[in-house]
Order: sequence, then C-alpha cells, then structure tokens
Amino acid sequence: MKTALIGCGKVGHLHAAALSELSQFTAVCDHDPARAAAFAAQYGATAFADVPTMLAAGVEAVVVCTPHPLHAAPAVAALERGIHVLVEKPLAATVEDCDLMLAAAARSGARLGVVSQRRFFEPVLAMKAAVQEGKIGTPILGTVAMFSWRDEAYYRSDPWRGKWSTEGGGVLINQAPHHLDILQWLMGPIQSVSGIASNLNHPYIEVEDTAIANIRFTNGGLGNIVCSLSQNPGIHTKIHIHGSNGYSVGTQTDGGATFIAGMSGTILEPAYNDLWTIPGESAPTYTAPADPISHYHRLQVQDFLQAIAESRPFVSPAEDGRKVVDLIRRIYASTIES
Repeated sequence: MKTALIGCGKVGHLHAAALSELSQFTAVCDHDPARAAAFAAQYGATAFADVPTMLAAGVEAVVVCTPHPLHAAPAVAALERGIHVLVEKPLAATVEDCDLMLAAAARSGARLGVVSQRRFFEPVLAMKAAVQEGKIGTPILGTVAMFSWRDEAYYRSDPWRGKWSTEGGGVLINQAPHHLDILQWLMGPIQSVSGIASNLNHPYIEVEDTAIANIRFTNGGLGNIVCSLSQNPGIHTKIHIHGSNGYSVGTQTDGGATFIAGMSGTILEPAYNDLWTIPGESAPTYTAPADPISHYHRLQVQDFLQAIAESRPFVSPAEDGRKVVDLIRRIYASTIES
C-alpha cells in the first residue's frame, strides 16, 4: 500500500518510521516546505507543499499528524478521494469536525481510524479480556487518575500549544484522550457528565492544566476522572475498573509524566497491571519491548494497514475517537474556570 503523512512534526517521526517498515511510504506534506523537504529526505519520500497535490500522486492511505484543530480538512480531502485515513489523537478538537470526517468516510467507503496506541498495551488488553469474559461481573466503577507534568519549555516548543484557538483546550484534549478512550472502551457508553477544569500553576498558557469530572454510564455504573499536569516531575497515570462482583482490575499506563513525542526519551517504567483482585489469578506479567514508544505506534499503524487489507474492523475505530471528543466537550461545557 502506498502511504503518506500529513504534518511533519514531532509525532510524525514515530508514524513515518512505522510506515517506512510496513508500507510503501511515498510522500509527506507540511505547511512548512523546508520542514517537509528535510522530513522527506530522512525517510526517502517525496515532499509536497499542499495536500491536494500530494493526494493526487497515487496515495492509497495517509496518516494525519497536524495539530488536532487542523485534522478535519486534510482527512476529509483524502477520504473524498477514496483514500484511507488514520488520524492522530484526538480525532478532532470538536464533535462537529469528527462528524465531518465520519460523514466523508461513509460517503466514499474509505476507512477512517484514530490513533489510540495504549489500547495495544498488554496490561490494557488483559483488562479488556477480563471485562469481556465477565470476570468482574458488570463494570460498575471506573477511574482515571493522571498526575503528570508539563513545563514551560514544552508549551514553547510549538506555537500552537497552550492556546484555545490553536489547541482547542489543555490536558483534556491533548494529554488525556488515550485514557478517556480506554475508560469508555472498558465501561461502555456514557449517560451524563459533570466536571470542572482550571489552570492551577501554568500562568503562561490560556488552557486548563487540571480537570475533574464525574460520569454516569448507561449501564448504571459510575466514573471519575482526575487529569492534571501540575505535579512536578510527574507521579503516574492509572486506569482502574471495579466490578459488580467486587473484583477489580487496573493498569498503571505511565510512570511519572506521560510521554512527549520528540521530547521524552524511552519510557523508563513500562505499563503494568497494578491492580488485579480476581480470585485464583495473579496480576499478569509481560516482557516490556525495548522501545515501547516505537513498538506500540508500530502496532497501531500495522493494525490500520492490515484491517484495510483484511476488510475487518480497526482496533481503534474513528467512531470511538468521536466518543472521546464528545466526552471532552461535555466536560468543558459543564464548567470551565479560566
């Protein structure tokens, strides 16, 4: 499959490496021609200055890695040409943009997926299997606890970061989507949401660095989210699911601060099942990959390409990406403190 990448920023390198290994990686496009040229030279691809010209060059699938408020336009352009699209998380900054992409995919028949590589973490897959097999009964309480950190250098690293107009929000829209996705993947659809968000200790940005929300799921279960970038140097991020039979499963997905593409080194603390109370079972154990960041992004891209070839569902379909954006926007609509 001939593939291309739109948006030659930090996370783009992770996808380009996977695309180079798994497909005919032929083209890249970026608003900065010099950056596109350097990126293309690194991966043996052709650089393009505009999306329509690149899409007309025989591309069959693209990965969109622009800032999230800019996901919809190139994705829709590709889908309308029958080109399959994988979009970096979150799917978009607004539900309306999500719907534009989903509608374009429905019209053309091209496939649309969203990046959620933490779904491929073995401890998360173990939780999913335990829930599906009924080992904890009905999931009745789910929690996300993110105590992470971002410093001023992070927000200065790209001009779009930390602004409502160009990022669409803060910790909820940028750092938390992976974990909000897994929460819904395990707990099911959401009925109602109430939340509050604020900027606690990052005076040089506009958006929230901390958010708290309470959730009622349609199955009657409850959920709680605490997502913060205000703990220096970062503590951990955990997802726990508690069942109707009293048994619980959980994963620490991140130790310390969550990963920053292009700025963090290799993860020092791999994900593990930090909570597992199912009778007769010990918490599963795994051999961590040498480079977890590249490994799980590769699995994400591999699933995207193989699912297209095999005409099967994606592990992380765009419809689930829309659910994450809808939850985030509902929390913002509930209460925002500036």
